[in-house]
Amino acid sequence: MALYAIGDIQGCYDALRRLLDKLSFDPDRDQLWVVGDLVNRGPDSLNTLRYLYGLGDRCVAVLGNHDLHLLAVAAGIRHLKKNDTLDAVLSADDRDELLTWLRHRPILHHDEQRQVTMVHAGIPPMWTLKKARKRARKLETVLRSDDYEVALQSLFKTVKPDAWSKDLGRKKKLRLTAAYFTRMRFCTEDGVLDMDNKSSIPDQGFLPWFMFPGSPCYYETIIFGHWAALQGQTGLANVHAIDTGCVWGKRLTALNVDSLERVSVDG
Repeated sequence: MALYAIGDIQGCYDALRRLLDKLSFDPDRDQLWVVGDLVNRGPDSLNTLRYLYGLGDRCVAVLGNHDLHLLAVAAGIRHLKKNDTLDAVLSADDRDELLTWLRHRPILHHDEQRQVTMVHAGIPPMWTLKKARKRARKLETVLRSDDYEVALQSLFKTVKPDAWSKDLGRKKKLRLTAAYFTRMRFCTEDGVLDMDNKSSIPDQGFLPWFMFPGSPCYYETIIFGHWAALQGQTGLANVHAIDTGCVWGKRLTALNVDSLERVSVDG
């Protein structure tokens, strides 16, 4: 059995299938991890969702910011944006089944046997892995509840305050938790976010979330996506960036979680 983690697909279904063919992926034998942003901006979000859903328990996919955006649009909380490519999903006969499946995906996945953690964007430096898993479970619980639309509405308000504090109210904690796990790139050591910078060069006072000594990244193996500008490079042997910009015409990348070998195809 092989275990592959795949970077942000974002509806690039053709590239996904070509990559799986290149890997000789066998759904009866192998397992697939997907690092979030399954949908949007690419040409075929619908078939991407249908394929991953059809893999059943052979696929573990965490939620990314574009996946949460789709759920919010479907719930009438957000409007489609100019560059969104979600119409086919929203009008599909099986949309409710697919969106229910998507809403029940984890925010963070931790493999106890391998001691490997997968998230979409990252883990803030002031949290231990234990704390991150606890916060992810809280967010997952509300997204899977009957009141998930209320939770989604709260998540998409402006992230203020933008630093974690035990004194924050429940909704603000959920909002900031979602921002850390699905949108974070640069931050300060105490979790203040720079939400505007999408490059690989930090503004003054900020660092990539994985560069703080003493953070979980210095002793945990973490796989993440979201940050195509890194071009798959973090400079750390145990922190693996696998969004290589497929939707921007670059590459879709798979990481063999056990051997750490990378395989890519053109977008």
